[in-house]
Formats: sequence, C-alpha cells, structure tokens
Amino acid sequence: MDPQLLLELIKMKMPFGKYKGWIISSLPESYLVWFHSQGFPPGRLGSLLATMYEIKLNGLEYLLQPLKK
Repeated sequence: MDPQLLLELIKMKMPFGKYKGWIISSLPESYLVWFHSQGFPPGRLGSLLATMYEIKLNGLEYLLQPLKK
C-alpha cells in the first residue's frame, strides 16, 4: 500500500457531489457504499474512495487517527 494514500485520505476534499468539500476520510459510509455499487470514479479520486470504503467496511478508521494529529 502507498503510504501517501493514507495521508491523502485525511487531507483531500471531495471535489463534487452531495459531500463536496468534505475530507475523504469524513465521508459517510453510506456514500461510499453507494459509490461501490455504482462504480468508483477513475483515477486517484476513485482509488481514494475505494480505499476509504475498505477501511470503513472493515472498521479500520482507527488507523487514520494518528495521522490526523
């Protein structure tokens, strides 16, 4: 896994949609589940959303806490 990816999850904001401006790691799980069913967007944003989906799905959000400090 790319360590930079985890840093981007806590810094990058959602560029569009209902949660525009929200930090990727703060997106609600239901929104990530919707993307999972509809298909993640291409590119880096899709990778970030898919990673955050897996983190939330598996209850691993605690891994991001040290990075947020």
